[in-house]
Amino acid sequence: MCVEGRMSRAFSLVKVASGAVSLRSLEHGETFHPVVGPMAEARALHVAGSRIVERVGKSAHPFVIWDVGLGAAANAVAVLEALADLSDPVRAELHSFDCTGEPLEFALHHADELGYLAKWHAAGSSLLASGRAVAGRVDWHFHRGDFREFLWAPRTAVPAPDAILYDPYSPESNRSMWTLEHFTRLHARLDPARPCTLTNYSRSTSVRVTLLLAGFHVGLGGATGEKDQTTVAATHRELLTQPLGAEWLGRVERSTRGAPLRESRSPGPISLGDLAALRAKLGGK
Repeated sequence: MCVEGRMSRAFSLVKVASGAVSLRSLEHGETFHPVVGPMAEARALHVAGSRIVERVGKSAHPFVIWDVGLGAAANAVAVLEALADLSDPVRAELHSFDCTGEPLEFALHHADELGYLAKWHAAGSSLLASGRAVAGRVDWHFHRGDFREFLWAPRTAVPAPDAILYDPYSPESNRSMWTLEHFTRLHARLDPARPCTLTNYSRSTSVRVTLLLAGFHVGLGGATGEKDQTTVAATHRELLTQPLGAEWLGRVERSTRGAPLRESRSPGPISLGDLAALRAKLGGK
């Protein structure tokens, strides 16, 4: 069963608290980019959180971005806009993953109401029709299918990323995209010689524990909407501006849901074994 990202077949337009218009999945009961709206969240959480503009300018190779959960393409458009504004030529590839193009198709039909897609309507239409579009300075690809199966498959021509915009449905409705097993496979697919960030909207202790035990370094991300902080993971600690340290372990020990998310277990307090592994990772005593 394909459960990655934005898989619902039924959507509606909704006005969020900021006044922006976004999509809502009627099947999952989740609004895309709630409270602040699609572009405000995408710019703050993913573009700024990954420091994409800064890092693209310093990259010696084509900068590769994995957009996990294409949805209605707000995260992708935020990247396209940010790179289009650069004065220097850039070389970048954007690889969007999703089970279905239905949310983007719905969004393109309502591009005027959503606003952010109007300029990129032709690129979005080409992406759905052929799986590829040249959007400004970016070579944009769409990989339709289950992202988990992509990670299981032999390495393909898709290059390893420098940044991952991680935006599937929440762990409550799409648990398999947030488990320790899944993030461990994702970490294994990255290039150790290619520093990579992973930005996501979660601020939960269990998600951060899961990412740490999967091999990532983890830090605090910026605020967005009703959340005072989000999460940034990275293969190299120096990419993080606010890395989690040993002092954070006290929160994990006190949490009733501090255990990593596993495919075969329900959330609960962290085990002594997992806590010891975290201490070793973060340098706690």
